[in-house]
Amino acid sequence: MKPQNYQNHRKFYPLHHFVLLPILFFLEILGIYKVFKDSENELIWILFSVLIFLILFFSIMVRQHYALGLQNRIVRLEFKQRYFEIYGERSDETEGKLKFSQIAALRFAYDDEFKILLEKTLKENLSGDEIKKSIKNWRGDYHRI
Repeated sequence: MKPQNYQNHRKFYPLHHFVLLPILFFLEILGIYKVFKDSENELIWILFSVLIFLILFFSIMVRQHYALGLQNRIVRLEFKQRYFEIYGERSDETEGKLKFSQIAALRFAYDDEFKILLEKTLKENLSGDEIKKSIKNWRGDYHRI
């Protein structure tokens, strides 16, 4: 596995992103096309298009909703744990001052940079993207959903 960094840290699920979704998009376009070209079976093609749209919509939303919700909780828990290990105290007050995007970005920094970037973020209110771009020694997250 190649080292993770800012340019390659996003993750795709090939079966979902490159097979299922393109097929569903194709079928949706086909159904809409047939609604206008096959007037004899127009109602069938409308129902087909609605059904494919619903499958497409739910396949995107359900997968993302559960995975991202769980991942967000784990990222927050990881932040609390790292903060406690580094500072020896609870992170409640500090965590309350940060947006989730900032907490999520800090997970890519090793402990020495984590401390520096956390302090800088609290002082300058860096965005998550600015935090990621500031990381010199990227700590890959290879277990993301």
